[in-house]
Amino acid sequence: MNVIVTKYNEDWNRMFEDEAQKIKAIFGDELIDIHHIGSTSVPGLQAKPIIDMMPVVKDITRIDSFNEQMKELGYECMGEFGMEGRRYFRKGGDHRTHHVHAFQMDNIEDIQRHLAVRDFLRTHPEVASQYGSLKERLARQYPDDIEAYMDGKDSFVKNLEKEAIDWHA
Repeated sequence: MNVIVTKYNEDWNRMFEDEAQKIKAIFGDELIDIHHIGSTSVPGLQAKPIIDMMPVVKDITRIDSFNEQMKELGYECMGEFGMEGRRYFRKGGDHRTHHVHAFQMDNIEDIQRHLAVRDFLRTHPEVASQYGSLKERLARQYPDDIEAYMDGKDSFVKNLEKEAIDWHA
């Protein structure tokens, strides 16, 4: 998978809203809320142009019953994909457009972690700028190696999550 980091795109919020409506129609009464998370949810932040979405649902195990409908929308259904209690879907193959990270409503730790990082970056533009610069540099350095790109961000992201969670509390 190629690593591409682009300048913030005003269309990302519309792309989230459009896809959120489709997911709401599928998840129906199981859905409590759906959040735009990740770098594309932070105005001004450079990002891989992939919309990260976080549905919060009543019962995570019931989400598996929607796999066929998600496939019809173009998603790969990845199950927990390394994170217990999550249901992960990705759309677009090697040219991804959306990631869906569904969590059960009582999974406060994972839900709050994602929201805390998003809200922290939205209110701390200097940290968002540092993060964007790091991502841009790593994308230039590792244009064909997503693993090296992710490894290069790992320390920054772990520190960011800790700082954001402390701030959010």
